[in-house]
Amino acid sequence: MSGFSAEWLALREPVDHRSVSPLVRDAARKWIGARKQIDVIDLGCGSGSNLRGLAPYLPSAQRWRLVDWDQALLDHARTAIAEWADRSEDAANSLALRSAGKEIDVAFEQADLMKDYAQVLDKPAGLVTAAAFFDLVSSQWIADFCAALAKRRLPLYTVLTYNGEEDWTPPHELDAAVLAAFHRHQQGDKGFGPAAGPGAVEALRQTLEAEGYTVITDASPWHMDRGDARLIEALAVGTAQAAVETGQVSEGAAAEWLAARRYADTCRIGHVDLFAYPS
Repeated sequence: MSGFSAEWLALREPVDHRSVSPLVRDAARKWIGARKQIDVIDLGCGSGSNLRGLAPYLPSAQRWRLVDWDQALLDHARTAIAEWADRSEDAANSLALRSAGKEIDVAFEQADLMKDYAQVLDKPAGLVTAAAFFDLVSSQWIADFCAALAKRRLPLYTVLTYNGEEDWTPPHELDAAVLAAFHRHQQGDKGFGPAAGPGAVEALRQTLEAEGYTVITDASPWHMDRGDARLIEALAVGTAQAAVETGQVSEGAAAEWLAARRYADTCRIGHVDLFAYPS
């Protein structure tokens, strides 16, 4: 998968955490019930943001396996999670943490999820999770992954999957053209074949329901204003660059759009959260 910088992941983390759907998170918590311990596999873990956001809502004893292809991000995640915890003890390829009354063991695994997801899912797991991941993989990969998930009867909780909806204010005459070009760019190959992009959640829902899963979804949009100015600017710069790379938007048009958008008053980026469990 194409890499993301630790700086970008840190910039988006506060907005990610406040945007997660309580409805879907509570559905996952209800399914977990009163158990005291849970094993979690986090796919495409990046800097470990998903653990930091979700761990407070899980049982008191947790064992996480953070999986990513990018060893630099795994190393960064190890440092960031240790700093986040109230207490941290190092082992060879793991951390033993205490945070807000939770006892959390964290293992780190470098793996190519394009071809090795089945081996990853064979590790002990009571919950498979991911954040901002499934819009980057192909529809075929989603189908194959869901089949592997169903074979093992594992639940899936995934948050912040992009759904293609964007609203910037004030409006600009190039918004539609730039968004169309951005979607074309997003559907390029990120290492898993042509990416599902905004169609990812619907592909997950249909495939998992066909596998006999109960699926719960809810919107989890980013709502940003001038208090999120750095993230708005970074998002605008990345969107303009992607639009130009498709050839659908000229450099001049993208520069005009970017000049207006990097200091936008507000920005809403649509996402969807999903929890699915075997019926």
